Amino acid sequence: MTGIKTTGEKKLMLFSGRAHPELAEEVAKQLGIGVVPTKAFDFANGEIYVRFQESARGADCFLMQSHTAPINKWIVEQLIMIDALKRASARSITVIVPFYGYARQDKKHRGREPISARLMADLFGTAGADRILTVDLHTDQIQGFFDGPVDHLFALPLLADYVGAKTDRSKLTVVSPDAGRVRVADRWADRLGAPLAIVHKRRDPDVANQVTVHEVVGDVEGRVCVLVDDMIDTGGTICAAADALFANGAEDVIVTATHGVLSGPAADRLKNSKVSEFVFTNTLPTPGELELDKITVLSMAPTIARAVREVFEDGSVTSLFDEQA
Repeated sequence: MTGIKTTGEKKLMLFSGRAHPELAEEVAKQLGIGVVPTKAFDFANGEIYVRFQESARGADCFLMQSHTAPINKWIVEQLIMIDALKRASARSITVIVPFYGYARQDKKHRGREPISARLMADLFGTAGADRILTVDLHTDQIQGFFDGPVDHLFALPLLADYVGAKTDRSKLTVVSPDAGRVRVADRWADRLGAPLAIVHKRRDPDVANQVTVHEVVGDVEGRVCVLVDDMIDTGGTICAAADALFANGAEDVIVTATHGVLSGPAADRLKNSKVSEFVFTNTLPTPGELELDKITVLSMAPTIARAVREVFEDGSVTSLFDEQA
């Protein structure tokens, strides 16, 4: 006989960066495990130091970090943590990115622009990631930027079921805030059995976050409108779309988005908006100044935890959404 046989079993370990540890703790609780203790701090010049307090040798490691502000710092921290796991002889490294930074830069709109979303995927792969698990990418084609497997989770079932349970579906109209979200809005309309409308907008290509709303395509008069988007950053687009719906006779407007980036003037815009409720998930931490009555945050932790278990047990992540379709 040649060689040595082992009787060891597979081991799942969950790690978290410092960007959004609350979500990692929720996921760990769903899995019935603890987050691996990690020593992490910044040197005086801003460099990041990371060391895991437990051995990761031979383990299937899941590393969670959501790319919130300051986004570049947390991306670099995650890359450093991936490298640490690779050098610690982890059996596999799955990077959990609830919010994928730079996802909006997924193609060249004009000459001399980067495709930063592809660069992000390259960085993860080079650092040592074997797999990426993420939630509601800005565009589906980003999955093809990474050479390994990508598990793409959706918040639609969670958000749509919440909205459907608290509103009169006979009065509901699903609204896409722009042409790019029509496909997602159409899935919402199918799930809720509601008609679809679109807000046509025009963006100034030379001024970031500046939008002019032109017209509403579809009947919204006297309807409860649900504006659906993947992320809300400064709130300019979505609040302007809501104003257009009210101007066209909408009875009420509810806004849903997977990722509440909520930077810059977002706090004031959401507070002053006529929108009755903003519904987000906890893929990103909600700023303290936005803990308002009309802001609801739903947890993606159960969905992420089930996906982690399916990956670890060589099951099917797709089946999580097939059974909810």
